[in-house]
Amino acid sequence: MKNFSLLAMIIAAAFILISCGPSTKVTRVASDEQIDLSGRWNDTDSQLVAREMISDAVNRPWANNFINQNKRNPVVIVGEVRNRSSEHIEVLVFTKSLERELINSGKVRFVASADERQGVRQERLDQQTEASAETMKRLGQETGADFYLGGVITSVTDALDKQRVVFYKTNLELIHIETNEKVWIGDKEIKKVIEQKKNKR
Repeated sequence: MKNFSLLAMIIAAAFILISCGPSTKVTRVASDEQIDLSGRWNDTDSQLVAREMISDAVNRPWANNFINQNKRNPVVIVGEVRNRSSEHIEVLVFTKSLERELINSGKVRFVASADERQGVRQERLDQQTEASAETMKRLGQETGADFYLGGVITSVTDALDKQRVVFYKTNLELIHIETNEKVWIGDKEIKKVIEQKKNKR
């Protein structure tokens, strides 16, 4: 009887500890809803910056000048965007946002990045021996890019007590691959004020 009482007390204590422990609540929200928990660069920043910068880029004179001279839309490749900010930024999320905005603009043609091309080229090589003659894709038929889009993300942080101000600046440049001429330079700035409130006792 004594052992049974001891076992019951242990079970009750374990139940109390579990019920008083931390709990996790997950709420599903729309993927385009703006949520900023930490004040760091996030997916919303990537999407907004990409949308505004590509909209500016494709509506500048270089695009129409190219179309008038060559009778076709320019071909663009997104290259390296370097992170020179004070925090970790998932640059791939940003470059994919740039690619999406470029394609959806309807004003340029778009080719795969260097990493993506390696996989496609290997597939094309495999087809030379594994695919039928009717479906095999020929070598040496890639579309060459006319322009290279690259840039850098930087940041400056100012802090005092429990308040921080973070200033992000994204610089992008569009370069003519054959001539190295810069045909467009754009920048976008974001400033965030992050305040840590004291916990009420």
